[in-house]
Amino acid sequence: MLLSLPCCRLILGVPLSLTTLILSFFSETAQATEWIQYPPSGTATLTHYTLPQGYIASCGCTGASTQYPTAAMSQYAFGSSTAYGPACGRCFKITLLNTYLPNPPFFPNVTKSVVVKVTDLCPAGGNGWCSATPGKPNQGGQYINFDLAWPSPSIPDDFFPSNAALYGFTDFGVWNVSYQSVDCLQNWAGAKNPAALGSVDDGSSVCCPANPTGSANDTCPSFSDDNGIPPDTASAAASSAVGARGGASLPATLLLYSLLVSSFLCSSFLSG
Repeated sequence: MLLSLPCCRLILGVPLSLTTLILSFFSETAQATEWIQYPPSGTATLTHYTLPQGYIASCGCTGASTQYPTAAMSQYAFGSSTAYGPACGRCFKITLLNTYLPNPPFFPNVTKSVVVKVTDLCPAGGNGWCSATPGKPNQGGQYINFDLAWPSPSIPDDFFPSNAALYGFTDFGVWNVSYQSVDCLQNWAGAKNPAALGSVDDGSSVCCPANPTGSANDTCPSFSDDNGIPPDTASAAASSAVGARGGASLPATLLLYSLLVSSFLCSSFLSG
């Protein structure tokens, strides 16, 4: 985009001050990512992963939190592409509904629920279960995936019901679940242990409220938004989104260079 001197107008002839143009440029490139806004209760998919005891995950919750039920949350619902996000520290009651992958689906004849605290981020890569974006659900048709830390000393080994005689295996891998946001201090098993609450104090970027309510006073901000870090995803669609939402693309960088050069030339012209 070329600028003319000395009036510093766009070549199309529309008057626009250089200062306004530069501010508009930075405003556009610093836009926050559009995260998934989910209701307090609904449905989701549930997977599970191994989290070592005492491990400090993305939110920076204390190592003692791993002694109790915890989960990672899919990136666009978590609210950050790295470190901490608004989901950190939140508690959800998750209830198993039915399995997703086997055919026919397995519907348990018992109700199994667990209250988890979100301590970790599940990255949105490719078409995985944590890949949902505001405009596209995951392969199970859901916009949220909880990745349960399991096996866990706080969750029974037989938490996931099965029918090995029919299916030939006991771990179905993916479940359809219902979720409900709950008060951590009243419902999470680790709430009575002060060592399991809050964040580690090691000078790193951490945020793990004991009982976040959604208020700015007790809920984590988005680390990636605050630091201009784009969504972390390997999909082609997300790669294009990075150019739109996160740092400056090459054409945008050239535009900024053009603006700065034009600013210098305008200043020299006016002072001369």
